[in-house]
Order: sequence, then structure tokens, then C-alpha cells
Amino acid sequence: MKITVIGLGYLGATHAVVMAKLGHEVIGIEPSQAKVDTLRAGKVPFFEPGLDEALAEVLAQGNIKFQTAHDENSAQADLHFLCVGTPQVKGSNAANTEYLFSAIEELAPHLRADAVVAGKSTVPVGTAGELTAHLAARTSFAPHLAWNPEFLREGNALQDSISPDRLVFGVADQRSEDVLRAAYKPVTDAGVPLIVMDIPTAELVKVAANSFLATKISFINAIAEVAEASGADATKLAEAIGYDERIGNKFLRNGIGFGGGCLPKDIRGFIARADELGVDSIGKFLGEVDSINLARRTRVVTLARQELGSLAGKKITVLGAAFKPDTDDIRDSPAITIASELTAGGANVVVHDPISLPGVRVMYPSLATEDNLTEALRDAELVILATEWKLYRELNPADTKALVKTATIIDGRNYLRLDEFASAGWRTIALGRNLAN
Repeated sequence: MKITVIGLGYLGATHAVVMAKLGHEVIGIEPSQAKVDTLRAGKVPFFEPGLDEALAEVLAQGNIKFQTAHDENSAQADLHFLCVGTPQVKGSNAANTEYLFSAIEELAPHLRADAVVAGKSTVPVGTAGELTAHLAARTSFAPHLAWNPEFLREGNALQDSISPDRLVFGVADQRSEDVLRAAYKPVTDAGVPLIVMDIPTAELVKVAANSFLATKISFINAIAEVAEASGADATKLAEAIGYDERIGNKFLRNGIGFGGGCLPKDIRGFIARADELGVDSIGKFLGEVDSINLARRTRVVTLARQELGSLAGKKITVLGAAFKPDTDDIRDSPAITIASELTAGGANVVVHDPISLPGVRVMYPSLATEDNLTEALRDAELVILATEWKLYRELNPADTKALVKTATIIDGRNYLRLDEFASAGWRTIALGRNLAN
């Protein structure tokens, strides 16, 4: 098939490469010339394990090309995927869908009557209907518009795209279903479940899934507060309840909470859309989920103050800047929030991360960063683990103790082997656990 992927950010670039790997002829369309040039050179403009290699492979095969606008070639596509961003509106919980409508405006003059437009962006329910009407007003035919939500996990996006745990098609006509089935035939032939449904339900699937995951994380973090107050161990508690198959053990590790470009934005957008629909119960519920999550970041800052007495002039090393390992994404990162609040409190904060520091320097120029882990740790009066990078788990507690000024560490992710740190003479503090010594 001939396919376009419109918008080459994290979602779009990944999806374009995967569609090309499946054997389709792919045209990636992105208005940013810089992104197009980077992709043409065989590099993706973000860090994602394995994606550069996959891009180089499909470029060599001639299955993919990149351009800044539609042309006669892209107008021949059978299927157009909309992968543009829907960021949170500044000063509001709502999702900004203006880039989707701009993409529709640019596509309309080049759209074939039998071509299918499939949205993959996370949107407020009802957006697809508005886009369909917008497109119909700019064409001489009834357009085929479907919704095909994505379920990528940053750091595992390539595998999640090639072998997802499910595919969802939201369709309003048989043509849309047939074209999407053809596009994903290698995936469904491999046994991946496919669920076909109406478009509004498909629009809700992604935000509902992310809201549920966010709820599990905030639930165990709320329990962690009780554990801290009572001397219990939230980590052992999570292990015990996780054996219940109705609950499961995934997303039950307490710590400083979730971040990134999806979960926080998606639940806030869901709150805003539910309010517009006059459904306040889910908004109140998810608002509390969001508040619990943000409070865990503040908890780490409070613990730092308790340990140091005063933050003023104290060197604090924050290990990690990305919101999770195996990505350079620092959007709404708990690590960045903690580092920023400590800096605002007068501490001399040094942030280390193996991948994401270039982005930190651009987005947060007031934060001090250090590429060399040894230098970042040297003379620290407090160390905070904020992102679960493997190199931090592999730190030697005795060697690290020789670098710092005061051997105190807060494990904000319950990730380190704190028993080894304690044996080496460290004062260890873990969220939700009675491990301070």
C-alpha cells in the first residue's frame, strides 16, 4: 500500500518506520525542514532504542521518504495516518487539537475519494466527528475517516508497534475497516487481537487506558503515604496484593509517580472533556489521581529539607532527568520538578542523566547539569534517585560513598539495592518503606 504519515514527532516517526518495515511505501510529512533533514539522514530526532537502526534499514530498502508538504505522489496514497501532537492548552486541562485541523486543511486538496484518513493522535471524544465535518466541507465527496489509537510505551515503542498487545479500529464504514485491515495484515496474521468498534469508543480507549494506569500508580502512592506514617512497607504490600489476578502487579511500584508527554496530559484532557459533557464524577476522580501524583514529588523535596535542615547552599545530586529510563523525554518529568523545586529553595542542584541532558539545557537552562557521573556525585550532601537508569542500579555503594560529602540517599523509585548501600555506611531513605537508618 501507499501510505502517508502526517506529523513526524515521537508517534509519527515511529509509526512511519514500522509501516515501512511491514512492506508499505511510506511518505512521512512534517512541516519542520530540520526534522525532515534529520530523518532523511537516518536519525530520529529523539532517543528511542532500536529506532535509528530500523530507520536506516527501511531507507536502504527504499520503503520510506520524507517531505515537508503534500504533493502529487502523496495524493495517490490509499491511507493517511494523522499523528500530529495534541498538547495540553497552556492554562487549561484541555487538549489542543488545532494541529489536527491544520493537517486536515493541508490534506483536503490532495485527498482521493476512496482514500482513508485514520487518526492516531490522542483526542477528546467527539474530535473525529468534527474533523470529518471539516474535511467534508473541503471536498466534493463524503470522506472516509477512522480512528486507530496508539498504545506505545516510550523506550519500547518499536516492539509495541510491530507486535502490539491489541489493535483498535474505530470505523464508520466498511471501506475504512478494509483499508486498515490491509495495512495491518502482517500484524494481525501474527495473532495480534483486533477490536473493531465505533469511532467515539475508539477515541475513548486510549484516554481510558491511560487513566486506569495513572489510577493504579496514584493508588499505590496514596497507600505509600499510609505506610510511611505507620511504619509499614508499601513495596511488600504491593507485592502481596499484586498476586491477586484481579489486580496484577504491574504499575504498583510506589515512588515519585508518573510523568511524560502522555499520562499527565491525557488524564487532564479527559477531565476537561468530561466537564464539557457535563459528567463531573470522572473529573473529580481523576483530579485526585493527578493531585496524589504531583504530591509525591513534593514529598521528596520535604524529605530533603528534613535531612539537610536547610537547602541553602547544599549540594544535591539528582540522578535522572527523563521521566523514565530508555527515553530522552523530559516532559512533565518528576525528576525535573524535584530538581527545580530544590533549586528554587536555594540548593546547589546538579542533575545527571545518560541521555536527556541536552534537552534539559535547552528547556531548563537554570538547572545545573553534569555529563560525568563521578563529577556529578563528587561532594554531594544528598543524592536523590529520580529515574531508573540501569547505570544507577550498578553503582558501587562503597566507591560512591568515597565521592560524596555526606552519604545520604533518597531512592525515589524504590529501584536501588538499598541494603548494599546501608551495609556500606549510607543513610538510606525510600518512599513508602520503613528503611531510614
